[in-house]
Amino acid sequence: MTPGNFQQLSNFIWSVADLLRGPYRPPQYERVMLPLTVLRRFDAVLAPTKEAVLKRYETLKDKDPQLVDRVLNELAKDDDGKPLGFHNHSQLDFRKLKGDPDNIGRHLVDYINGFSENIRKIFERFEFEQEIAKLEEANRLYQVVSQFAEIDLHPRHVDNITMGLVFEDLIRRFNEAANETAGDHFTPREVIRLMVNLLLEPDTKVLTQEGVIVTICDPACGTGGMLAEAQNWIRAHNEHATVKVYGQDYNPRSYAVAASDLLIKGHRDSRIEYGNTLTNDQFPDMRFDYLLANPPFGVDWKGEKKEIDRWPNFRGYNGKLPRINDGALLFLIHMIAKFQPWQPGNRDKSGSRIAIVFNGSPLFTGGAGSGESEIRRWIIENDWLEAIVALPEQMFYNTGIGTFVWVLSNRKEAHRRGKIQLIDAREHWTPMKRSLGNKRRWLDEKAIDEVTREHGALAESKTSKLFDNADFGYRRVTILRPLRLKFQLTQEAKERFLDTCPELLDAVLAIEEALGNEPHIDWNGVWDEAQKIVKRLPDDQGWAKGAKGTAQKKAFRDAFTEVDPEAEPVIAKEHKKVDLDFDALFPGQDWSHAKARSREDIEELLGLNPAGKGKLVEYEADSNLKDFENIPLKEDIVSYVLREVRPYVADAWIDRETLDEQDGGIGKVGYEINFNREFFQYQPPRPLAEIDAELKAVEKRIMELLREVTE
Repeated sequence: MTPGNFQQLSNFIWSVADLLRGPYRPPQYERVMLPLTVLRRFDAVLAPTKEAVLKRYETLKDKDPQLVDRVLNELAKDDDGKPLGFHNHSQLDFRKLKGDPDNIGRHLVDYINGFSENIRKIFERFEFEQEIAKLEEANRLYQVVSQFAEIDLHPRHVDNITMGLVFEDLIRRFNEAANETAGDHFTPREVIRLMVNLLLEPDTKVLTQEGVIVTICDPACGTGGMLAEAQNWIRAHNEHATVKVYGQDYNPRSYAVAASDLLIKGHRDSRIEYGNTLTNDQFPDMRFDYLLANPPFGVDWKGEKKEIDRWPNFRGYNGKLPRINDGALLFLIHMIAKFQPWQPGNRDKSGSRIAIVFNGSPLFTGGAGSGESEIRRWIIENDWLEAIVALPEQMFYNTGIGTFVWVLSNRKEAHRRGKIQLIDAREHWTPMKRSLGNKRRWLDEKAIDEVTREHGALAESKTSKLFDNADFGYRRVTILRPLRLKFQLTQEAKERFLDTCPELLDAVLAIEEALGNEPHIDWNGVWDEAQKIVKRLPDDQGWAKGAKGTAQKKAFRDAFTEVDPEAEPVIAKEHKKVDLDFDALFPGQDWSHAKARSREDIEELLGLNPAGKGKLVEYEADSNLKDFENIPLKEDIVSYVLREVRPYVADAWIDRETLDEQDGGIGKVGYEINFNREFFQYQPPRPLAEIDAELKAVEKRIMELLREVTE
């Protein structure tokens, strides 16, 4: 059976699943169908050498089980005479199971227990024995096993690629029935083929060399589809290459399928492990040549946070982590930690490449200083991000949202260094004749080849754009404006203040006598005068000491002032001189060409205003007028503010206290990749006359229909 007609086999297995209706709900079918499919596959693969294994087992059955496994695993062979690495020494097989309906449950358990230890461990993850008991109690076990006995799943009839497609299609159906999380479990094969092309094509010269050894890892491997496609690509280009694959997954049934598939293919040097990749890395000391993955979209990592928070860092990354409701970027950090070290010309330090599927969130979620932005910054400033490809919507089985393939490498080619390529492949789709869940579109071979060539060409086009790393960075600078307060001692304000501070009646009356009840637009002068007046009063009539006095002064200002844009700015501090380190505040920026070139001009732009006789004053900022500017990293802050801010708000200044945690410069550095903005093409609106004509035509048609109804 070829990959093109895998659907026929998948439909048959799904039809067998209908026998489970009653004791099982559709979302639970996978508990039975996946292990039985795997079991039947093993049964078919082992059949040719089963008799030889049974004969040898009779001579070994009383010896150490590990010795028995080693000997019989070598004796069980595939069609090419290569040892399979697993065996079954039970007298039973699917044909014999079918022949004894009265003992089907006990015999099926015995049959599974007759496998070598590596297979039994896989079936422990399936937790299949309890399903056998449940099926037997419901009188369904024999019917289901009989149906499976009728299909031949030997690799001669169903090759590994087709079997992988069957598993994925079944799991998709199970997930749909269970309404699983969007984007979970596996990726359409044509998307994987594109990812593999982007990952491996640049290394074709190396991968086609004789005797090359390649290691590939998928830390969220599901049923192993990505690893299988990567192997197929390398084998198609170099049949003598040694390919070692490694995968890990937290879904026990997906893990069991992937591990089974690996054993059937005879990859003894490869490993599929079970466990949570984020907290229980099964390959802690290993590095890989290539890594690819499709981590779950938008799945929180609340369950892992407590443990991760105890670590000094996450996989060597010391920055902020993403928000709790989306852990996709954690998988990317994990994969980067698996990079081989790179040193030009050193074969032992050959570097690595990564391809990973994300939804749109990791591109732009989180502002400057957030975990997501800091991770993007870490990746881009290390020059690891090579390209991002936007895929069409409705490509995945469990979600219709837009998705993106990120390509990363710690050994970029010379002409790619310092550059990031964006490829817009959102229109490279072909409609499917029949939808599969949310998947209504697919990439044909022509589309995959076009995107692969576009990536390799590294040239500007309508759908391919090149950017410097710094093009995606910006500084989020806080812009402040002075608080302007008008003072007026009204009767209403006086009553409000004395309700809070009745002990200050004499002070209020003295201030009222001196300043009157007219409005004053200079709070600074009013406050100086009020302080002098209160100082002349007896101690028990003035401000209290300590925290109470501070509270009284605040209440006084709150009661008798209101914001007035015509009032004078409120002075917060006065300085004789302030030494500012401009190089530290503006790291890597050249603002010598800006209009404000003198030190005094820059100080004023930073909120230090000249007040005569060498004095500088700082104004209190109005929190309601605080604003932010995202200033591109390629542009200096001074020039930007003089051009984009000062002409519209002349009293604005740059907050010099809000600094980046990493470089100490003004403003927080952020990185985001806005695909829509970069590929936006303005479409002018149609002429009004054309729109009016269409509306009139519609109105005319409506009136005609109404007349037909009323006449």
